[in-house]
Amino acid sequence: MFGDIMGMMGKLKETQQKIEETKKRLDFVLIDEQSSDGLLKVTLTANRTVKSIEIDDSLLDDKEQLEDYLVLVMNKAIQKASNVNEAELGAVAKDGMPNIPGMDLFK
Repeated sequence: MFGDIMGMMGKLKETQQKIEETKKRLDFVLIDEQSSDGLLKVTLTANRTVKSIEIDDSLLDDKEQLEDYLVLVMNKAIQKASNVNEAELGAVAKDGMPNIPGMDLFK
């Protein structure tokens, strides 16, 4: 019984390490999103850090339109990045979880 617990603790520690490694790797996974007309483009990491924003000059004349574009495109990009982030971290966590009855949080 004690060996099982030590084995599980080792597995949890290993999983935690894999999760940290995955988080670091997600800093280099880039998500690109743009408005339907291509006038505004954003790039985020899968950890939801903004890397770049490109704004077409035509949007600079209309502050309200630019703000609307930013909100729309940023939200789409954040959603995409979140999906990638959750899928990657979820796969690592599920793969590394020891089979403990009643602990099926990641399934």
